[in-house]
Amino acid sequence: MSELRVAVLGVGLMGADHVARIDRKIKGARVAVVNDFVAEKAEQIAAGIDGCRAIGDPLDAIADPEVDAVVLATPGPTHEKQLLACLEHGKPVLCEKPLTTDVTTSLEIVKREAELGRRLIQVGFMRRFDNEYAALKAAIAAGDLGTPLVMHCAHRNPAVPHGFDSSMVVRDSLVHEVDVTRFIFDDEITSIQIVKPAANPAAPEGLADPQIAILRTASGKHVDVELFVTTGVAYEVRTEVVGEKGSAMIGLDVNLVRKSAPGTWGGQITPGFRERFGQAYDTEVQRWVDAVTAGVTGGNSAANFVDGPTAWDGYAAAAVCEAGVQSLHSGLPVEVEMVDRASIKGA
Repeated sequence: MSELRVAVLGVGLMGADHVARIDRKIKGARVAVVNDFVAEKAEQIAAGIDGCRAIGDPLDAIADPEVDAVVLATPGPTHEKQLLACLEHGKPVLCEKPLTTDVTTSLEIVKREAELGRRLIQVGFMRRFDNEYAALKAAIAAGDLGTPLVMHCAHRNPAVPHGFDSSMVVRDSLVHEVDVTRFIFDDEITSIQIVKPAANPAAPEGLADPQIAILRTASGKHVDVELFVTTGVAYEVRTEVVGEKGSAMIGLDVNLVRKSAPGTWGGQITPGFRERFGQAYDTEVQRWVDAVTAGVTGGNSAANFVDGPTAWDGYAAAAVCEAGVQSLHSGLPVEVEMVDRASIKGA
């Protein structure tokens, strides 16, 4: 195979970014097909890429014989049907979060993939590919902090789209810290509580913002997350791990701190998630392409076509967020309900 032929489904903000990334930066792949609910948008993007076609039906795009792999950047409610189609046609897929929009269907996707005896689904938790998160995990693995005990996180957005509600703070924003917790600690989250401080006066009416999430893991580690998605400032993501021998923090943009006048100092904050995690997205997609290419050319029907978060990770995140939404309404800690992974052979 000279180049992996990729179909990108959904060419809004994230999908268009992936199209440009594969077209300009990623080695060993090309965008062969694009699809979007707005057909004109897909046709316009396809026209700017040599050898690329727009296909109106996403399921037709997945089934197309000239498509080797799929990137799903479509709205979450469409993921279940599209992922099942990818499994049916044996097409490796990089699926932007969420895996699906509820726990039941996420678990069904995990089971259906396990029945195939090979991993085809990778979930787009891009922070695992960020250099700073990788360095933090490596420091913990090396024992630099001793036993990790506590993690403090901040997740701040300048603004959110119209219609963004309180539960979306959990499902769309906190979900990243949920995966970060599982990634950094190699530990499942067993309970979650959402606390609602006084609302930001500048937040849209009815939006509970900020929120504080309190997570507890199976081994007893404590994680707290400040979620503030209407700061009006910029995009800030910070993570600090405190252990028995010290602490480590990422996300400070220390390379940008500067003195600008007598008695003052400051820097710049990244304006959005694409700027903050651009390197992570590039690394994520390149490693996915490399893994899929190796699986395809290896000719092994039991090969794994992922190099990163799996369908199980998507299901685990969905389970925690479901409990988080329950806590959002009650204010009380909620136990996370998940099936035993060992009960699903191959998950």
